[in-house]
Amino acid sequence: MQDFRFGEEQYLVIKEHEMIEAKNLVKRYGSLTALNLPELKIPEGDSFGLVGNNGAGKTTFFSLILDLIRPAGGAVYSKGETVFQSEHWKRYTGAYLDERMLIDFLKPEEYFEFLADLYALTPARYADFLATFEDFFNGEILGQKKYIRDLSKGNQKKIGVAAAMIGQPEVLVLDEPFPHLDPSSVIRLKNILREIKAKHNVTMLISSHDLNHVTEVCDRIVLLERGNIMYDLQTNEDTLKTLQAYFGA
Repeated sequence: MQDFRFGEEQYLVIKEHEMIEAKNLVKRYGSLTALNLPELKIPEGDSFGLVGNNGAGKTTFFSLILDLIRPAGGAVYSKGETVFQSEHWKRYTGAYLDERMLIDFLKPEEYFEFLADLYALTPARYADFLATFEDFFNGEILGQKKYIRDLSKGNQKKIGVAAAMIGQPEVLVLDEPFPHLDPSSVIRLKNILREIKAKHNVTMLISSHDLNHVTEVCDRIVLLERGNIMYDLQTNEDTLKTLQAYFGA
């Protein structure tokens, strides 16, 4: 992480290097344009919140970032490289979109151990990972002798969100991480997200239907409507009211 103390010239150099960038990004399904982003830049260390009604393009955008779908035009860049022409971004990106990303015939311990081997975690780092999520798991994940597929939606969500962070990613993409979690788990997850942002300068991209949650953990909020950016706001004391007014709350 570079230092901003060296004046305006240093600041301009930093801003030239975006972590995630969309250029002329378009995704269509038949005659429907699901996403239309002429330009969107997400700098390193940004905590980026994405809000919008169903069908606004949130999951589409995240799927394009992860090269799960291909655009009709334009491209997504990660550290300056197009994601569909390079696999380098996979080394530093963690993500959880939904339960289809889980290996649900494994038990949680087996799944985490598989990922720990994949990321070549040392025993100490793996122990740190489990300690970080101990309160979040709340005694309901490990040691239950259940397959992931047999756990509740909320506990599957906990496993997926934790798994996205096991490799200590530089970029973290979470699509709707808060639904199905009880209030205590929501608070614990927010604390974890704030902690990794502060300690590791992780670039976080989080979508949510809950305006309160996303404004509490993200420094910047983009509002999508039918695939287009309606607002791009730096979070302050008025952001929640602005969003609520837009959605008619």
